[in-house]
Amino acid sequence: MEIKRDIYLDKLIRKKKNGLIKVVTGVRRCGKSYLLFHLFHNHLLETGVPEDHIIEVALDDRRNKKLRDPDAMLQFIDESIKDKEDYYIILDEVQYLDEFEDVLNSLLHIRNADVYVTGSNSKFLSSDVITQFRGRGDEIHVYPLSFSEYTSAYQGTLDEAWDDYLVYGGLPLILTMEAPEDKAEYLNSLFQKVYISDIVERHNVRNKAELDELVDILASAIGSYTNQNKLARTFKSVKGKSISDKTIKNYIDYLIDSFLISKAARYDIKGKKYIGSPSKYYFEDVGLRNARLGFRQVEQTHLMENIIYNELRIRGYHVDVGVVEHFEVTGDGKRGKKQLEVDFVATRGSEKYYIQSAFALPTAEKVNQEQRSLLSIPDSFRKIIVVGDNIKVRRDENGIITVGLSNFLLDENSLKL
Repeated sequence: MEIKRDIYLDKLIRKKKNGLIKVVTGVRRCGKSYLLFHLFHNHLLETGVPEDHIIEVALDDRRNKKLRDPDAMLQFIDESIKDKEDYYIILDEVQYLDEFEDVLNSLLHIRNADVYVTGSNSKFLSSDVITQFRGRGDEIHVYPLSFSEYTSAYQGTLDEAWDDYLVYGGLPLILTMEAPEDKAEYLNSLFQKVYISDIVERHNVRNKAELDELVDILASAIGSYTNQNKLARTFKSVKGKSISDKTIKNYIDYLIDSFLISKAARYDIKGKKYIGSPSKYYFEDVGLRNARLGFRQVEQTHLMENIIYNELRIRGYHVDVGVVEHFEVTGDGKRGKKQLEVDFVATRGSEKYYIQSAFALPTAEKVNQEQRSLLSIPDSFRKIIVVGDNIKVRRDENGIITVGLSNFLLDENSLKL
């Protein structure tokens, strides 16, 4: 079974021999090793690179334990480079390599070497890419499978694929499992034994129970505004525990840094500025989110919103939550000001899209509710409503575009139609 991951493969190809270390990041088990050791490796062979000019080391393999020594690794690479032709060095799970930052910076001095590394655990997370390589690293973030990638390898109908994806998410190994209990057990085990353990180890978290409870609260609140103060009150009222907003902020930062959740900030569309808290948090993989809650809160509305958010980020957009002022006449005849929400403001370079997620539009009132905020935006950027129904793209007299969810997710150009 081969899963197409063309978005990331194309990025690797574009960044070849750019003089920087290509750092492939992402939550554990999202397919980073497969991307480099299989897809990118095959690309190199197909473009004429000899096999012996591809130097690959899986550092989490005990058979390569000796190469975790920095001097042994550098000696191995030096001895493997036998001519002046281009060599491609691929190091998987580079955090196993002692003093890996120093080794990678040393590799940059080899003129005919192009370096690619992956890292995902407690010693190599997103902020490390920024701090460790001082402008010499080029990050490529790999997400769990998009719905399009998922369907490319799924054995079944499109509706069946969506039902499974909505519940169990897009970690690639899920596609090899048939029994629901196996999928659930895998996701639960991964969350506790890998992700949470990494965070506890890396940050020396003393109260793991608090961290677990915060994850559960955030999982229940996807698509809802929240901030540290609100979360602290929730701990007090629901859990009967006092926890400082500073501690909560630290925990959230740890979760973001380990690629488990992402933050969508509030953006004032008319004022063109960020408002500050509260914000929204979305899970990088909905299957992991559902597993945290024992698969008891599989609500299509919220999960659809989370999946749309992830899809936009996979396509390379920066995604915020939009806020726009709307003036309307109140019941007493006075003109009042009201803040309306736009689910997502997606920007990429000069592109900008305003997007609403609406699982269903059963009534004219619901249609007006979703359109009201879009119609209040005073610019000409495209305004889109993604609905759960399987409909083709249509545009109304106000220029608002409505597109069905499957069409949106499966067509990479769906925002431009």
